[in-house]
Amino acid sequence: MDAPGTTSGCPLTEVRLRALLTLLGDDDPVVAQLARKNLTEAGDEGIHFLRRHQVHPDPAVRRRVREMLNDFDASRFDAQFSTYLLTHGEHFDLEDAVWLFTLTTHPDTNVQAFRAQLDDWAGDIHERLKLAASGETALQAINHVMFGQLGFKGNEDDYYNPANSYLNHVMDRRLGIPISLSLLYMFLARRAGLPVVGIGMPGHFLSRYQTPTDEYYIDAFHGGQLLSRIECKKRLVNLAVEYDERHLAPIPPRRILQRLVANLHLIHKEQRHRREAERLERYLVILAR
Repeated sequence: MDAPGTTSGCPLTEVRLRALLTLLGDDDPVVAQLARKNLTEAGDEGIHFLRRHQVHPDPAVRRRVREMLNDFDASRFDAQFSTYLLTHGEHFDLEDAVWLFTLTTHPDTNVQAFRAQLDDWAGDIHERLKLAASGETALQAINHVMFGQLGFKGNEDDYYNPANSYLNHVMDRRLGIPISLSLLYMFLARRAGLPVVGIGMPGHFLSRYQTPTDEYYIDAFHGGQLLSRIECKKRLVNLAVEYDERHLAPIPPRRILQRLVANLHLIHKEQRHRREAERLERYLVILAR
């Protein structure tokens, strides 16, 4: 076994690291893979070196350095996310968990920038809420900004695209599936001070606004359509689901996250993306605790 701080028995000098970096861009995939292996085995020293050389004149080297750093960072966030799930119960800050989950696949996501964008959108909503005279008009304020002004919509044409489940892509592309659009709706509503929670209705995730005088179920996939409890029951009948009061009850953050991950797991499993499916299955095992 090589001693710490060495690769194949040779000291990890700056000269040797630079040589490995050059070989990383070699046209021969075997040579490039060997260079990648040696840099990986260099551990933290290799990672720190790669971070210092992300801007390289050779496009092939630049691309492979970025790939290596992404893999390293994704692995680090994978461990953080697993620890987060293991150390929290049913209730936690759902937005924090969703962004941490996003980083396990997209480690270069600028989470602070996306949160700031949500803050800006919520500011527009808050201005409209000054004119809201009821729960319905308050929700229409969110709908105007999210679906009218910003153009978010359900991705009916490419429903099973994994990008529909990651909040960074949902915000960039303005496309999502019921649960991801509902999450966005909930995060905006929270910033605006509105009591909106997640409803894990079978077959189609919804959110709900409820006060002592108002109750609305919100279908974010269909432009923020407002539904009554009776209309939700009719949807369940159409889905051939026997109604149970629990179908329209709020579910805790852990169960919402579990459903989000389960959707992705099914997509990757059906598309035969074995590595991704196995990674997501590990999360599901932890979430089921």
